[in-house]
Amino acid sequence: MPWIQLKLNATAKNAEAIGELLMQKGALSATFTDAHDTPVFEPLPGETRLWGDTDITGLYEADADMQSIITDLKASPLLDDNFAHKIEPLEDKDWEREWMDNFHPMQFGKRLWICPSWKPVPDENAVNVMLDPGLAFGTGTHPTTALCLTWLEGQDLRDKVIIDFGCGSGILAIAALKLGAKRVIGIDIDPQAITASRDNATRNGVSDQLELYLADDLPNGIQADVLVANILAGPLRQLSTQIEALVKDQGSLALSGILEDQAPELLDVYGQWFVMNPANIQEEWAQLSGAKIRK
Repeated sequence: MPWIQLKLNATAKNAEAIGELLMQKGALSATFTDAHDTPVFEPLPGETRLWGDTDITGLYEADADMQSIITDLKASPLLDDNFAHKIEPLEDKDWEREWMDNFHPMQFGKRLWICPSWKPVPDENAVNVMLDPGLAFGTGTHPTTALCLTWLEGQDLRDKVIIDFGCGSGILAIAALKLGAKRVIGIDIDPQAITASRDNATRNGVSDQLELYLADDLPNGIQADVLVANILAGPLRQLSTQIEALVKDQGSLALSGILEDQAPELLDVYGQWFVMNPANIQEEWAQLSGAKIRK
């Protein structure tokens, strides 16, 4: 079936409301993209974050009465009579197949691959994590996840206990186990992330080595040899004392979800407890790492 897409601009304050309005007016979906191509963070599971001006795209069936829809939108207090918009036809494709065809195995470091289930594994002798996009964030495509995966691949994780703080899809936890970790503790605030991590660990045959906790249910006294946290700069700053306490003396730390210009502040914050390395930069994103100072 052919489709029509309606694209219009909004602000961070009214974007979600306009998206809901498009759905009320018959849109099959409403998606958001940043209008100025500035970095958009991977949100925490269950959270939608929009920065600055935002483009909203509503997808409609080809026989939708777009003139009537535009008239209704103009009558809404969310939009004025002269709101900018664009209506474009879309080619009739199998969009699910198109998306799947464009999702390929990705290599991190020398030996780690993240592979979707519908593609052949490039190297049977490599460390292969089988992961399909699903309930929670983290498939390796975003620079913050890629930075963490590359860092993990370069560590000696044999017989070590790892904490994946903000585990999302479980991609970092599963990669750590495949790279030789003895045990991984995954922590997240979202029950969907716990479900996704458990399902992905089972698919990869490592579920018996993975413990999963909602943040509020984390037992006291847990510490790890290595902690990796791919969340956002704000939570990394706010939760710094909790994160520090989860790392053993002389243990290792890796942080991501940080813009390059946010790195200096976080280096200062974590420099209270860790000998921090210079930031590792990919595109406009930073990954920080360090070793905990012996008390």
